[in-house]
Amino acid sequence: MWRSFSLRTARYLGLRTIIQDRRPVAIGPLLIIGGKEDKVHTPDILLQLVRFIHKTNRANRIGIVTTASRQDHLAFRTYQQVFTRMGIDTVDALTIQSRQEANRMAWANQLKDLAALFFVGGNQLRVTSLLGGTQFNQALNQAFRQGLIVVGTSAGAAMMSATMIVEGAQDDIPTRNAVQTVTGLGLWPHAVIDQHFTQRGRLGRLLAVLAQNPAVLGVGIDEDTAIFVDQEQEWLEVWGSQTVSLVDGWSITETNAAESVPGQPLILSHVTLHVLSKGYGFHLRTRQPIRIEEETVRND
Repeated sequence: MWRSFSLRTARYLGLRTIIQDRRPVAIGPLLIIGGKEDKVHTPDILLQLVRFIHKTNRANRIGIVTTASRQDHLAFRTYQQVFTRMGIDTVDALTIQSRQEANRMAWANQLKDLAALFFVGGNQLRVTSLLGGTQFNQALNQAFRQGLIVVGTSAGAAMMSATMIVEGAQDDIPTRNAVQTVTGLGLWPHAVIDQHFTQRGRLGRLLAVLAQNPAVLGVGIDEDTAIFVDQEQEWLEVWGSQTVSLVDGWSITETNAAESVPGQPLILSHVTLHVLSKGYGFHLRTRQPIRIEEETVRND
């Protein structure tokens, strides 16, 4: 499997197994896109995904889950055309629009033949409310543990964490009631993800979540930007044209989240913020940014 760390970076982190270990991973990678990824002019994120798929020993096949979208067939056709043009042999439509459908074993069985599963944008609450706890959800968890690449854009990004942002005030100061969260699908349990981040001024609402959940990593992803997350090796890498904001609550020394009343501004001291772009990564255990050098090592 391909890893984009340089030898020097790997030695710095003590992660030489990234380069030496060719065993199949026990959990698949995540590709989390902040929304509005370029599909035509410079579609770097999707092209990198396709190249990654071609380097695995899986079938050249992607499934498109359109549950988040009310225009499911249009959403599928859009990505079908894009991925076919990029060299994917088969693009499957998983147009699951009810819990009854999500409990049909035919959908669950379809995951066995895929290299990647792509969740489109729309409403993330539709994903969790229609898929959560179903046969499809269980099959997804099993396939993910066996190395399935799970990809999501916009709403498909938000649903990946255990704590999922449903809605919240934008361009506003953080308050305890500034954001509403529910349980996501939990593919990345120690993070909370917000999308369209800089474009919609969502730092305040991400800080509001961190004030109440300081143990998780706050991840704000801009449009046409993504993070490739490898939980096995405890790192992520930034792809795309804009930035990723990582808000670390471990260092918080004071907060009034428990005592504040609705509408009262939150107090947060010593929050750590990293703003990273393409060419940088982040080590999830040490919570430290990493410079990804141009000269990379590949396990071909």
